[in-house]
Amino acid sequence: MEAESSCELLLSRKRRRESSNGETEEGERLGKIPRCTVGLKNPAPFADELEPADKKPYERVSMEEAKTGTPLNRPVRVYADGIFDVFHSGHARALMQAKRLFPNTHLIVGVCSDELTHKYKGFTVMNEDERYDAIRHCRYVDEVVRNAPWTLTPEFLAKHRIDFVAHDDYPYSSAGSDDVYKHIKEAGMFAPTQRTEGISTSDIITRIVRDYDVYVRRNLQRGYTAKELNVSFINEKKYHLQERVDKVKRKVRDVEEKSKEFVQKVEEKSIDLIQKWEEKSREFIGNFLQMFGPEGALKHMLKEGKGRMLQAISPRHSPDSSPTREERSPSPTFRLPFFSKTSPPPSPPHHSGARGYVISEDDDDVEADEDNDEDDDN
Repeated sequence: MEAESSCELLLSRKRRRESSNGETEEGERLGKIPRCTVGLKNPAPFADELEPADKKPYERVSMEEAKTGTPLNRPVRVYADGIFDVFHSGHARALMQAKRLFPNTHLIVGVCSDELTHKYKGFTVMNEDERYDAIRHCRYVDEVVRNAPWTLTPEFLAKHRIDFVAHDDYPYSSAGSDDVYKHIKEAGMFAPTQRTEGISTSDIITRIVRDYDVYVRRNLQRGYTAKELNVSFINEKKYHLQERVDKVKRKVRDVEEKSKEFVQKVEEKSIDLIQKWEEKSREFIGNFLQMFGPEGALKHMLKEGKGRMLQAISPRHSPDSSPTREERSPSPTFRLPFFSKTSPPPSPPHHSGARGYVISEDDDDVEADEDNDEDDDN
């Protein structure tokens, strides 16, 4: 019971509903749901396989007692019946509502046989054994009644100790009656449930009939024979031809898609190449202008080389103001190595017009040295 109560949040989500303007709205959803394990390991048992019920006399509980809550050893026994052909979520939701009618509910589900169903409603897709087994594996079901009656009798209700009958509130006309649940409603044993809009066994069959050719071709492709599908020889060949044509169309469509992808990739690559080429072109032009442009490096190099060449071949200009004699540094005395002290002094050169000859300071120094040598000899 604790596991069931902790997981009731999962079952309390509101189902989708149709709004007044025709748009579907998603109902309010709760937050995160605590982890719990409520799944059953075994399918629901059949009623005729269970041990006999308690020998105490059958006493129904009232609606007030059922809603208030009954002891654990006395659950409210709710009965829901139907054909349940091509079991779907609409069936499961109806059984979920029946299970949650009261705090402590034991859900009994009756499934009509093929004989009654074909007599009062029509041919079914699933046989009775398949429908029984589908109901047994629904998590909300506690007990399954095989070969359930089309109209509920007091004897049947007493045999299975049924307290309430759950079904949608629409009048169900069948077997010569305007509503087969009329006497149940009058006895105060009826508990209404809600239908799930948009899905029913008839809707599913309508979809299959509408797309009959598609499903026949699908099953032929999966290995079913024309005899198993009740398809004539001509229709079989027609379906096979249509399948080949569709394969060719799919191949053509695939080739078109691949070619579009290839063209798109080529365009992307070409755009990348053009962008890279433009970048390299700009870089090359910039480098060329830096080297050979009007103010490029080559022009500066030529100017610098020309200046050096002119500086090398042209003499230096004398300064405007030459230093005076006093400012000059004295000239060092220089003697030739082959002149000795005993060697006669060189004769002064005789120049015509010697008035303008100027004796340098070095010549005076040499003459003074020679006079000093002669004195020493004497």
